[in-house]
Amino acid sequence: MDVNAPRVLIVEDDDNINNLIREALSKHGLNPVQAFSGTEGLAMFKSDKFDLVLLDLMMPGMTGEELTRRIREVSQVPVIIVSAKSHVDSKVNLLTSGADDFIGKPFELKELIARVDVQLRKSANPGQDAASSEAKAISFMDLELDPETYSVTVKGSDIGLTRQEFKIMELFLKFPGKVFSKREIYEYAWNDVYIGEDKTINVHISNIRTKIKKLTEDEYIDTIWGVGFRLHKQN
Repeated sequence: MDVNAPRVLIVEDDDNINNLIREALSKHGLNPVQAFSGTEGLAMFKSDKFDLVLLDLMMPGMTGEELTRRIREVSQVPVIIVSAKSHVDSKVNLLTSGADDFIGKPFELKELIARVDVQLRKSANPGQDAASSEAKAISFMDLELDPETYSVTVKGSDIGLTRQEFKIMELFLKFPGKVFSKREIYEYAWNDVYIGEDKTINVHISNIRTKIKKLTEDEYIDTIWGVGFRLHKQN
């Protein structure tokens, strides 16, 4: 085992599935570490360093949703949910709570490995996002986006955006006043093909507005009905 290979925390209470994932990740050249409950997973995450977390939702001790929230309080490490919950609303809620991806059960190991690789590449190359912004902070009214720290502040206070929320704001701040369709927003923020999941974009925009509203009464994001969204255009 390569001790320098990315370390993946597997949080899954089903022994057979946990062992199956561990074996697949190990054969792929990664360093998997196993936890069998949400509580154990959180304890291991706090005591060690991981490059990615794979977790189930329905577990003893602590649910996957709660574990994801606890992880997001201290880290932006990629989190992939592996769950039997496959309803669109469930996926939207999970992605907006801080997860980076979702894989439904039953799953193909090849797909799981591919999604793990995608998230590890994104996490290992944050400079790609910085390069697209020329590693310069972008300001608009009281908003400031810093691509080096992956943060957005309002009047100097970090509003605590998730990875996708940050990318949405990056797109808006690069082109203030330009109207973006949901397809354009999704393909930029998720770097994936848009399949018409309107709720995903709506909920992320709503979350961003809520986080900004905690620090200022100024409106920053306009809804252009039937078209999309834009950063508020000043007179």
